[in-house]
Amino acid sequence: QVQLVESGGGLVQAGGSLRLSCAASRNIYSIHTMAWGWYRQAPGKQRELVATITSGGSTNYADSVKGRFTISRDNPKNTVYLQMNSLKPEDTAVYYCNLFTMSYSRWGQGTQVTVSS
Repeated sequence: QVQLVESGGGLVQAGGSLRLSCAASRNIYSIHTMAWGWYRQAPGKQRELVATITSGGSTNYADSVKGRFTISRDNPKNTVYLQMNSLKPEDTAVYYCNLFTMSYSRWGQGTQVTVSS
């Protein structure tokens, strides 16, 4: 079974940047037909959508991160990225990647992002 492995989380000061990566554990032949998403879950809150990128490269962002976060994908590397700039304390959460189609969904294990004020 494919596993998604996230990396790049950590502790950063407000205003700083982090780049999250999420890579599939093995090559997926059809990955170029699949969409990716990044979600986050803060303590005591529900998981929320941060950004998505379709197979065609179209992107969508939560209003709270527009202009600060950028999602991108590298199909040959079976990887999705989330570039996070101008980080705020309210961005603190566990971030999860999701690889999906209408009939398939695989989640990563999550990576902690902590933004100090």
